Amino acid sequence: MDDSAPGQAAATGVVPVAPVLAAPGADGTRAGWVVLASPDPAASPGRAPSARRAVLPVTLAALVVAAVVAVGGLLVSQRIAEEQAVHAVAELTDDLAVSVVQPALTNAMATNPAQARQALDPLVRHWLSDGEMVRVKVWTTGGTVLYSDEPRLIGQTFPLDDGSRAALLHPRTEADITDLSLPENRYERGEGKLLEVYRPVWTPDGTSLLFETYFRYDTVSQRSQQLWRGFAGVTLSSLLALLLLLGTGGWLLAARARRAGARNEELMRRALDASDAERRRIAATLHDGVVQQLAAASFIAAGQAQRAAGPGGDPKLASDLDSVASAVRDGIAGLRSLLVDIYPPSLHTSGLASALHDLADAAARGAGQVPDVAADLDAGTADSVPEQEQEAMFRIAQEAVRNAVRHGHARHLTLRLTAGNGTPALEIADDGDGFDAADLAGEGTDGHFGLRLMAEAARHGGGWLGLRSAPGAGTVVRYEAAAR
Repeated sequence: MDDSAPGQAAATGVVPVAPVLAAPGADGTRAGWVVLASPDPAASPGRAPSARRAVLPVTLAALVVAAVVAVGGLLVSQRIAEEQAVHAVAELTDDLAVSVVQPALTNAMATNPAQARQALDPLVRHWLSDGEMVRVKVWTTGGTVLYSDEPRLIGQTFPLDDGSRAALLHPRTEADITDLSLPENRYERGEGKLLEVYRPVWTPDGTSLLFETYFRYDTVSQRSQQLWRGFAGVTLSSLLALLLLLGTGGWLLAARARRAGARNEELMRRALDASDAERRRIAATLHDGVVQQLAAASFIAAGQAQRAAGPGGDPKLASDLDSVASAVRDGIAGLRSLLVDIYPPSLHTSGLASALHDLADAAARGAGQVPDVAADLDAGTADSVPEQEQEAMFRIAQEAVRNAVRHGHARHLTLRLTAGNGTPALEIADDGDGFDAADLAGEGTDGHFGLRLMAEAARHGGGWLGLRSAPGAGTVVRYEAAAR
């Protein structure tokens, strides 16, 4: 079956010494071995990946994203809530300026603090009664305090800051944290952190004045917290709904994946059963049909050859008939070997050890036979190997023996099955021609059909497959079952 695979050969002698394996390196290889197949650590042989394992990374990623969004959303919502609270205080000041203060102003008030106090005091005292607003001031454009609920400030002049001048020059409402270190704010220093809001107002003749209110910042913080709790509730409830949706979708996906995996395993089992039944049917048909017919033809040809070789016979015809009978017997032997390839009955009925013994016997008796064959097979270890790996081990041994016989010209062949390192290991060693394994490591198995077959069988079984060889030093093929 292998036209191009190099000879499989190994240690000399009838029972060669088991090779000593170096410890696995960082890349998972062993010194001196060419690795043809390695087990996949993330999956068991023949088993589909766990749906939970597939869904778990997505779930973790969703939780991380949700946490980031939650933290970011809460921080942003807190900032927005604070801005909204400040905006609400600014709007209150706007409303007081437009609807209360400005209508109460007269032209005379712009230069008469007494009139301004008389008109504004009753209004301002009412505003201050709830404790949120702590101070009200009305300034002239020159920086003189025209009115304040703190009488000691009235008539005093202080330089206007840049914000106040800008609000007068380009009429708008501004809000800032109060700088309590300024002299005009010395009477507010016992009130804690304050927010001042200022905007221009005008007397009937168009004279500009600056209306300024001071609020406790606790008021802003309380409103900010109220707004923030509303934002946070919406954000967190939305995230929880999203996570619930993702969790439900992930659970459904996992359930569907489990069902699909179970269906795939069932289909694979049925396909393997069907393939096994088909191979058994073909083997039975060949054995009961063609093989029996060829055996009968062989007996007939041999009988006619004996008759032709008798007295008065035809020696040339007898020789020809002997040749025909020999060719038919060789064909029968080839067919029987093919039957074992198609469906090794002992593997399915008597187990791996029996099938390997039959393989060793066939190597000793078949065409191109090996003179010296030894089989060191631990029956207990063979029985402990799962059925899938038994099939893989037999196919690897079958291909290694075939290559040793056909290409390696081996004279000594050993099959060994042990569990010395805790896991079953199969080793096929011969003393044939060998080849340069280093070249194989660089070229790969593309040009070696037999090695590809062994590698595929090893991957199907889920174990580790290595090869060691050198020109004139034989070849060792070793398969180690997957750890469990």
